[in-house]
Amino acid sequence: MEKTYTVISQTGIHARPATLLVQAAGKFESEISLTYKDRTVNLKSIMGVMSLGIPGGSEIKISIDGTDEELAMASLEKLLKDEELAE
Repeated sequence: MEKTYTVISQTGIHARPATLLVQAAGKFESEISLTYKDRTVNLKSIMGVMSLGIPGGSEIKISIDGTDEELAMASLEKLLKDEELAE
């Protein structure tokens, strides 16, 4: 399961939102990855997410594979919308 989002936060996905995403992803057993341009990292790794340096206006893709993928995607999507990070 995967979905593509556009980062609407002017500051992009910097330290605070990256931490929130990593913490949310860490609650699930599924494999969760984040892709920006041609680079894919584990969304459960703060260093991986920070290494992408995602600016505002970027297109990102979240891919989830596992037993709780639907619940994980719903949770991450809610976080992205609630924090006004991406849509």
